[in-house]
Amino acid sequence: MAQQKAKVALVTGASSGIGTAVALALLERGYTVYGAARRVGRMQDLLARGAHVVPLDLTDPGSTDACVELVLQREGRLDVLVNNAGYGSYGAIEEVPLEEARRQFEVNLFGLARLTQLALPAMRKQGGGHIVNVSSIGGKIFTPMGAWYHATKHALEGWSDVLRMEVAPFGIRVVIIEPGAIATEWGGIARDGLLATSGQGPYQAQARAFANMIKPDGRFAGSSPAVVADTVVKALSARRPRTRYAVGQGARPILLARALLPDRVYDSLMRRVIRASA
Repeated sequence: MAQQKAKVALVTGASSGIGTAVALALLERGYTVYGAARRVGRMQDLLARGAHVVPLDLTDPGSTDACVELVLQREGRLDVLVNNAGYGSYGAIEEVPLEEARRQFEVNLFGLARLTQLALPAMRKQGGGHIVNVSSIGGKIFTPMGAWYHATKHALEGWSDVLRMEVAPFGIRVVIIEPGAIATEWGGIARDGLLATSGQGPYQAQARAFANMIKPDGRFAGSSPAVVADTVVKALSARRPRTRYAVGQGARPILLARALLPDRVYDSLMRRVIRASA
């Protein structure tokens, strides 16, 4: 009997954190893995482990097109797209330049959407596939200083719901992963941007308190990226995967609190949590 060809997966944001963990987990399970990121030099460990590495800048349509075209030319199929790449742009709404707000949407939503558009024709042709969108509990909740980040994740949640309904007749599954606090570079990058934007001036008290809450050695240091990778593997192997998986530090209790509490009660609770970290 001929050996079945390995399934092909494209993982974005594979140069660190969740993306690296997902790529390694899929390699261990026999997938042909393409890791994509801007920082190609930081994916040498993936390359050594048997992955293919591809440059990808989600703000550049030419880069997204070339990334998917390369995978399809080499493999002739694409079974899994893990849309993981993204970052958190933090700062007071009054102070974040709209140019930065647009970049946040380009990376966290529009670049992801373009990759998905490019992957879907191949998945329809082959009769199935999986789109895994790494969202965040930030797509269901909100915090001060994170308006543009939360806006992208709230949008991704609704966008993914529509996508799931549209592509289901073609055997394509859409899964949303909603991480809580995860120990990656994300927090440090978000913190640095927050302090640079709003660490001085009228919003500095809120900005510094929130920055202290998300510092790497703080109370929300986060779970290992492996918990997200394990969840992605679980979703891909399930006969009927759930539409959403909330994982990582604080994810489930925070989402439950948001679902149960009235807006102003939630606001008050969030302010107390942030003040406690100041």
